[in-house]
Amino acid sequence: MGVTVTQLYRKIDETRAYCFNVESSRGLSPEEMTRLRLILADGLLIETVQEAPVLSGERVVEVGPRLNFATAWSSNMVSICSATGLDVITRVERSRRYQVPESVELARFIEDNHDRMTECHYPSPLTTFDTGVEPEAVYEVDLMSKGPDGLNELPGISMDEWDRNLYYDYFVKQQKRNPTIVEIMDLNNANSEHSRHGFFKGKQVIDGQEMEGTLFDLVTETLTASPKGSLIAFKDNSSVIDGYDIDTIIPKEPGTPSPFVPVRVNYNPLLTAETHNFPTGVAPFPGAETGTGGRIRDVQGTGKGGLVIAGTAGYCVGNLNIPGYDLPWENNYPAPENLASPLEIEVQASNGASDYGNKFGEPLIQGFTRSFDMRLENGERWGFLKPIMFTAGVGQLDRRHTDKAKEEKGMIIVQVGGPAYRVGFGGGAASSMLQGENESSLDFNAVQRGDAEMEQKMNRVIRACNEMGDKTLIDVIHDQGAGGPANVLKELVEKSGGWVQIRNIRVGDPTMSVLEIYVAEYQERTGFLIRPENIERFQAICKREKVGCEVLGEVTGDLRFVVKDESNNTTPVDIDLPVLLGEIPQKTFEDTRKPLRGKPLDIPADLTVMAALQDVLRLVSVGSKRFLTNKVDRAVTGLIVQQQCCGPLQLTVGNVAVVAQSHFGKTGIATAIGEQSIKMLVDPAAGARMAVGECLTNLVWSKIEDLEQVKCSANWMWAPKLAGEGAALYDAAAAMRDVMIDVGMAVDGGKDSL
Repeated sequence: MGVTVTQLYRKIDETRAYCFNVESSRGLSPEEMTRLRLILADGLLIETVQEAPVLSGERVVEVGPRLNFATAWSSNMVSICSATGLDVITRVERSRRYQVPESVELARFIEDNHDRMTECHYPSPLTTFDTGVEPEAVYEVDLMSKGPDGLNELPGISMDEWDRNLYYDYFVKQQKRNPTIVEIMDLNNANSEHSRHGFFKGKQVIDGQEMEGTLFDLVTETLTASPKGSLIAFKDNSSVIDGYDIDTIIPKEPGTPSPFVPVRVNYNPLLTAETHNFPTGVAPFPGAETGTGGRIRDVQGTGKGGLVIAGTAGYCVGNLNIPGYDLPWENNYPAPENLASPLEIEVQASNGASDYGNKFGEPLIQGFTRSFDMRLENGERWGFLKPIMFTAGVGQLDRRHTDKAKEEKGMIIVQVGGPAYRVGFGGGAASSMLQGENESSLDFNAVQRGDAEMEQKMNRVIRACNEMGDKTLIDVIHDQGAGGPANVLKELVEKSGGWVQIRNIRVGDPTMSVLEIYVAEYQERTGFLIRPENIERFQAICKREKVGCEVLGEVTGDLRFVVKDESNNTTPVDIDLPVLLGEIPQKTFEDTRKPLRGKPLDIPADLTVMAALQDVLRLVSVGSKRFLTNKVDRAVTGLIVQQQCCGPLQLTVGNVAVVAQSHFGKTGIATAIGEQSIKMLVDPAAGARMAVGECLTNLVWSKIEDLEQVKCSANWMWAPKLAGEGAALYDAAAAMRDVMIDVGMAVDGGKDSL
């Protein structure tokens, strides 16, 4: 008997029920069915799971995961089934069944009760997860006859004229061939603003005058002036400063079952920050959870592998317009149809980030939130239509693992983590576009899928290697983020070259094309270079932690990067790394200052203190944060000294967060946030200075060793393509530089989301 799909049902309430769609390689025996019902039961009460539907009739609708999209829930359920001897079960998806009231239109109900990015309507019970879709073949992009502008015909392309000419010259004039679609989409992500930061490194001409330095120069001048304590800066998507010798415990034989033993090691504080604005605007819950997951992997990918401790988060959205809670300053302005509402983003994005941290085991110890959407007297509208989803992570790094090893010929290229899915397709390039430039159908493709449990499995592999100290099995590590395997695999060998076999990547969706396998940003994956003599031990640790370990290829040393496809003996990618991923020529950006022509503050004569206070306290940035703090782990790990709530009632939100480096010492890490985005609309320079001031006045509540060792992650969420905003960004960066140099602190990392 072949593959079958069986349905089991569990009642939620009188109008809702779960349907469990169980795929197995053969029919289940009565004993196996009993075992499965117990696994799926509510509180191990087998009678709560039935083989017959618990809701019936023409008004019952069912929605669930897309058929070609195995969920994280399914992955975990299959693991549980396997551990209980049900190896015949290959997939379990949980759909939802609703009894729709007669007064509600069925089509509208379905639309309002499913996530169109990851779910679909089931018009009848499933009999198979096979969609019948055949993967799209690799094809050539015809530049030889159409020229550079032939690239404009491809959907989702974010290349400017300079980029198009570069690739035309390389493929057509130098290589005498057309590029494949895989090569073009790879380069579209790799050289997007999101990945290469061309604006921050470009020449700035403001009001007809070329500025003395680039934006990146302004930021790095703070570190040149105050370098004390800096170990890693502006690389690895993280920064690391001098720490302390600490006492801790590690397994006697890391990677195997063994007792803990006390050790004395030198651990250094680590900070990384990330924004996931665009994906969170499109699909708030998965956008924010994968933002948190990506930032955790930035910690893991620092040096030869970092240790995760805690996270922080921030959310900025438009007017909330909470039903039944009218605020006099809020207007219900129109918003792009491809974005969720501000209220949905505020609730679901914080749910996503909290959910991921809770499942991974990382506490959330600090944050901020803000709501703003206003039309000025000159007709301009300023608001967080494209939201801000900010996340930062505090960790630490063994001093022996500060520097990655040099790539060497013969090293094995490995990826660890979950399987490939058609999610996050083109996200790096999509994040580089102005709101509204991309096709809305592609917007949903640019959002990812989170699996915190898979990331924790991968984390245990990395931690086991970390705890080996000088004998770590990891020589080079890079996390997979924007651009998917295409970016991370080239990062691993960017100074040496290498080849990979695309069919060695484990695929969770059999309909994925080579292009999608290679470029999609499926999460919970990290790339490694492992020496041949260490690969068996590394694979054994991965097997112990039940996480996939894919041996993809090896380092060649010829400065070429080649992707092989053993299914048809082709090479979908064959490029020279120095030519296409080396230093790109500096671009020039011109802008003119457009200062805000606002009126002086005019306080109404009849405004009372109580009325003003009532309005201020109803601002989401000022009022109670219990809707954020009460749903997230804030103190797990035993290393949290000061989390985001403080005081005897745990109602007040703290200014500073503090973590300990060890359970056995009194050294630690303090972190604080400064954020003054609204003031920058009035005066960019003043707003930047006040953001630095806010950060310092928050940090002052923790005793620190030396102000000159305070290092910051500067995160720029700006729209510099708008007239006047490139100049405003430059003025803000210059003001930040000046005030930081004056007080002795410095920037050593950060993120630009432009």
